[in-house]
Amino acid sequence: MGGSQATMGGNRGGPALPGMENLGADAVMMGGIEEASEIPPGMEFVMSSVPDGEVAMDVASNSKGAEIRLSVKPVCMGFEDFYAAFTTDSHPAFSVSPQAGRMDRRGGEPTELVVTCVPNGKAGTFVGNLVINLPEDNSKICYKISATSF
Repeated sequence: MGGSQATMGGNRGGPALPGMENLGADAVMMGGIEEASEIPPGMEFVMSSVPDGEVAMDVASNSKGAEIRLSVKPVCMGFEDFYAAFTTDSHPAFSVSPQAGRMDRRGGEPTELVVTCVPNGKAGTFVGNLVINLPEDNSKICYKISATSF
């Protein structure tokens, strides 16, 4: 049977999507979606009562610091801007990078965050509460980070 969609010899003689003939190396993209690059003013980072994960690390007090890589699985249905920072009651030795970016959709590639602890010669156990805000989804992911400085 033929019908109006039948092809002769398998060649339809044109692009699969009419109007898209020139979409290639010389195509120019106008506009698009911009990725978050910094934390918006006034955003609050509040830890949940139960963290989504806990991480422990060791660092020498007289070293330049230590870092760990935190792999965060995406939880949203679509691509989502994220903002990451430690709560105000966290020890000041902690920092996170990147602080802003775009997280993949659920089932996609995890987002890699680098948590750094620089004790500046102080010894003891430092605690930091990392909050990853997902404002479009109105949710957050929280980690409790403990660093033992010796």
